[in-house]
Amino acid sequence: MNINFKYLLLPLFTVLLFCNEGKTQEQLSLRERAKLKYDSYDYAQAIPAYLKLVDVKVPRMADIEKLAYCYAQINDYEAAENWFSRLVTYPESKDENLLAYGAVLKSNFRYKEAKKVFENYAQKTGDGKKVLNDIIGCDSAQVWLSRPTAHVIKNEALVNTVNSEFSLFPLAAGKAYYTGEAETSESVSISGRTGHSYLRVFKAERAENSTLSLPMLDVAPYNDGSYHVGPVVSNKAGDMLFVSRTYVGKKDSEIEIVGKRKFRTNNIELYIYIAKDGKWEMKPFPYNNVSSYSLGQASLSQDEKTLYFSSDMPGSLGGTDIWYSILQNDGSWSKPENAGNSINTSGNEMFPSIGIDGVLYYSSNGLPGMGGLDLFVTQGERNSWTKPVNLHYPINSPGDDFAFIKTSLPSADLGMGYLSSNRKGGKGGDDIYSFGIQKPKIILALKGVSYNKTTGAILPLTDVTLLTEDRRLVGKQLTADSGKYFFELDKNTNYTLLGQKTKYYSDSASVTTVGLTKSDTLEVNLYLQPLFVVGTRIEIKNIHYNFDKDNIRPDAAKILDETVRIMRDNPTLEIEMGSHTDSRGSDIYNIDLSQRRAQSAVNYLVSRGIARSRMKAKGYGETQLVNRCKNGVACSIAEHQANRRTEFKIVKY
Repeated sequence: MNINFKYLLLPLFTVLLFCNEGKTQEQLSLRERAKLKYDSYDYAQAIPAYLKLVDVKVPRMADIEKLAYCYAQINDYEAAENWFSRLVTYPESKDENLLAYGAVLKSNFRYKEAKKVFENYAQKTGDGKKVLNDIIGCDSAQVWLSRPTAHVIKNEALVNTVNSEFSLFPLAAGKAYYTGEAETSESVSISGRTGHSYLRVFKAERAENSTLSLPMLDVAPYNDGSYHVGPVVSNKAGDMLFVSRTYVGKKDSEIEIVGKRKFRTNNIELYIYIAKDGKWEMKPFPYNNVSSYSLGQASLSQDEKTLYFSSDMPGSLGGTDIWYSILQNDGSWSKPENAGNSINTSGNEMFPSIGIDGVLYYSSNGLPGMGGLDLFVTQGERNSWTKPVNLHYPINSPGDDFAFIKTSLPSADLGMGYLSSNRKGGKGGDDIYSFGIQKPKIILALKGVSYNKTTGAILPLTDVTLLTEDRRLVGKQLTADSGKYFFELDKNTNYTLLGQKTKYYSDSASVTTVGLTKSDTLEVNLYLQPLFVVGTRIEIKNIHYNFDKDNIRPDAAKILDETVRIMRDNPTLEIEMGSHTDSRGSDIYNIDLSQRRAQSAVNYLVSRGIARSRMKAKGYGETQLVNRCKNGVACSIAEHQANRRTEFKIVKY
């Protein structure tokens, strides 16, 4: 269970106590126990119960709905997509489920499919305005993915952990502040909702190439154990800090009852710390009002006369807006003013940052983007701004991208700096990333053509995706009638090339630039097998089991996930999942072992959202060997391995 700390400006919930629930856990039904976990935000614990509830001949729509939202809440967007795809087929499914389904599709880089879902919502409800930004964003994201900017994004792995780290602010002498969750083994307060520590401010070393290292919990007095603390920013002299914090005690908080539990709602406030005689003097920003609204995430203008921040105070156009306050001659701050509808929307605008170039960078989910919070740039000051410009991929992603800050001032691009994101491939919840532009000494590229494996004909309109070996997306293209694709590559990198198309079984290939020392264009073609020919058998490559075992190993699960996607994207497809053994062992035992293995594969697909009624498990034992290695024939390990395979047979389309 986690919380998106970037949304601390919105109401924060911390568990205080349990009410008397009337029944013991043993007396509650499976559905009641699942709902109790769900209502308590304990989504990960609710999932196993809902999986049992939906694995029936006619599952209840309400159980599938809860399960889909559980997976979305824990950021397992692949599983969430599978369950939402089933949920929206129910005639009684709420229109709002289409919005959640579209958002999940965007999180999985499936913008073409997401656009269709949002258009379906507009058609059903007549409210095209509500999804206009989403539809525009889907179109734009496909262009940005096919033409990524030259920026190199690097996860700052030496400071990121399995928890959340975000909002880096550079200091002089190669230092930096950032916000994160301390290790729970330390003597720090623990949040009842997350099970992690309250947010704290950390310091790190910052090298010339932007690499962060040596993280350390700051010992400054604002790291009070009674609060969520951070982000923090400083003036240029380093003697004035603006610190966002959330008091988590009883003061100025409200009770909300959710299910059978009570939660307190707490708002954000901003405090100013001034260095004086070797000590930090603290004073609250004069316009805090934690009983009514949140105010935090500050940034100073270059002349340090204007303070920008995020708030949902009265007068906001949406959830949270960018506001500003002007420093007066007497050292006080003027009454906040809204930065205007040129940048603020009906959504959330957050994390303003005035760059060293004097322009404003901020995050919004109220403008067309790739998904979640996207980063934008605009020029101007106070309440007069140019039209915001999306920073495109890979600065932005389908996740939440925020807390952008520039540390160098080039003439024609974003230069070097940092951003925070919960994008796929990170170490924890939110991670800190550095960015910059590296001009390659050698130019490497990949080209190829997508083909129909059965006929050999060129296969147009194929979705081709290039991933690094840690599953980070490099680019995504929809081929034209020519079936051709083209990607630029980095040196010393291993890639996976994936081709997907409805009514076809996907194909993938490994690509590497490791060891290449001269500019080169690699050529790798893809061959996709048609699914609509009943009786066709397709071997699922590299599905391995431990000796004499039938459980699905993690490496096999990743491969079966592609079968899940094929079943999900072809909803009329019915298959037989067949498992085969080699000839070693008795014939009867091999039949039994292969049946158990086939059933395990089917059970895995069911757990990922595929209806059991669409699949049949069949164990063939050693009855369909692909080579000479029958009983009594001496064969190599590799020859026996060729017979141990799992096949996907098309029964109906």
